[in-house]
Amino acid sequence: MPKFFSDSIIFNYTWDQVAQGFWKRYPNPNSKHVLTEDTVVREVRAGKLFSKRLLSKTNSIPKWAERFFHAKSVNIIEESIVDPVNKILVTYTRNLGFVKVMSVTEKVIYKESEEHPGKTVALRYAWIDSQVKGFSRAICAFGYDRFKKNCNKMVSGFNHVLANLYSSHSPIPSSYATVKTTTKLKDAAKNASELAKSKAAPIYASLHPNQS
Repeated sequence: MPKFFSDSIIFNYTWDQVAQGFWKRYPNPNSKHVLTEDTVVREVRAGKLFSKRLLSKTNSIPKWAERFFHAKSVNIIEESIVDPVNKILVTYTRNLGFVKVMSVTEKVIYKESEEHPGKTVALRYAWIDSQVKGFSRAICAFGYDRFKKNCNKMVSGFNHVLANLYSSHSPIPSSYATVKTTTKLKDAAKNASELAKSKAAPIYASLHPNQS
């Protein structure tokens, strides 16, 4: 039976800072499992930034799960939409490999906190499912527990990046120009993708063997 996970976290930074820092969250002390990241698609449509990225992460598993999982890493697709006018960043993430064994689909919404002005709330939702007959319940339970633990690491790692970026900066004013925000978000995303592209090229090539 599929498992559903949800939680929310407050980041002590403005939405502009969180949205810009999002593209720089790797590397951090809690991201050693992230091997590569590469941007596949990036474009601005109707004032919104649409991105699709390919990430590769190590796939550490317990002994009992080795009968189901054989690869040492897993490829993940991350799609995102940045709306600088309404100050909303939405991300959708899902694994590409072993989807019948265990699929994890995640949605995160970053937006300005109504209860905590000047801060950002992240609403996280995840669906864990398995199609392995006789073991789906156990696999989903394992996936749920691991995802829950990883969330704490993800938040801690992102906070580390944000602290390094903005600890000595003044909060970005609410009157921050939309056009300038869009440009900074795009530039930050572009710089992050270019830094990782050379490392991710072999993975991208393996997924697109017919492309030269």
